[in-house]
Amino acid sequence: MIYFHIPFCKQACHYCDFHFSTSLKYKDDMIQALLSEMEQRQNELTDRTVESIYFGGGTPSVLDPDDIEQLIDKVGTYFDIRPHAEITLEANPDDLDKHKVQALRRTPVNRFSIGVQSFFEEDLRWMNRAHHASDAEAAIKRVQDAGFENITADLIYGYPLLTDAKWRDNIQRLLDFNIPHISSYAMTVEQRTALAHFVQQGKTPPMDEEQSASQMIQLIETLTAGGFEHYEISNFAKSGRYAKHNTNYWRGKHYLGIGPSAHSFDGVSRSWNIANNAQYIEGILSGSRKYETETLSFEDRVNEYIMTSLRTMWGIDLQKIEEQFGPEAVRHIRQNAEPFFAQQHVEAVEERYLRLTKTGKLLADHIASELFLLPT
Repeated sequence: MIYFHIPFCKQACHYCDFHFSTSLKYKDDMIQALLSEMEQRQNELTDRTVESIYFGGGTPSVLDPDDIEQLIDKVGTYFDIRPHAEITLEANPDDLDKHKVQALRRTPVNRFSIGVQSFFEEDLRWMNRAHHASDAEAAIKRVQDAGFENITADLIYGYPLLTDAKWRDNIQRLLDFNIPHISSYAMTVEQRTALAHFVQQGKTPPMDEEQSASQMIQLIETLTAGGFEHYEISNFAKSGRYAKHNTNYWRGKHYLGIGPSAHSFDGVSRSWNIANNAQYIEGILSGSRKYETETLSFEDRVNEYIMTSLRTMWGIDLQKIEEQFGPEAVRHIRQNAEPFFAQQHVEAVEERYLRLTKTGKLLADHIASELFLLPT
């Protein structure tokens, strides 16, 4: 698994706390740094086969298709990219004009993640999104007409402007496009964002947890009735159309993250690059990569597996826990899960798997934290 963090955006969404810059001044230098980092770190993945490449950000669709193809070719220089590898490009609707889509069709990119968020103009302006409501529908149609079938789109719920009627309309519009995958997230107020400032200043009300819970249930019921599997808390797919890249994250596969602020994981330790474009470029091009790292403790590794696997429809595999971490970890998890069985938030499958019920999915983070092993 290879992840490229592309740290450029046309403008800053009010809710976003990811690392990005609205200036493209150093774009060419950034591309060279990404290529150099791939060369410098090629040996960090012991598995030389690549099943997925993901361009995230930021807004990767601001790059030229030639830049994207150059980065993919670099991966192919050092790794064996599987014939049916999933190669995803996150894209904003306003970037996907006819020329860009046709050019991308000639690259190895075979999956789009389109940041729709809402089909209502007033909502997009409140979020400070760069695209207009009409751009989203046009972009999806344009990508489909070009022959791309593997598409996912993002929606956000749980913010003050979003009535239940508007939320139903947003979901239905994506269903009408017959795309195979939908991701959806509750609006959260992250520190040091414009949205946090507006809430603190009383310019916008705080997010309503009851609204978010209600709209999440509405989402689950509508999409599952529409033939989607709710295979991860925030992700829904037609049968078998799961995102390979993200699914491998949740299953603990190793990955290499390239770019400023990008994270990497080798099963034992995690590292992340500096979240500063100029310092990242200088460090890579001078051969002195700027990054931090942490070695995961036994408890960290167990808890990470609990947290990620519980979010999926497959749930926690107790046999895998016993094989990798021992029977005491299984006893701890079973014991701490008992209250959630009684409340019907967790269920057992074949006496081997623990998974969340529909109501449990509303409490996923809390339940996971209650199952965590404490440091000894």
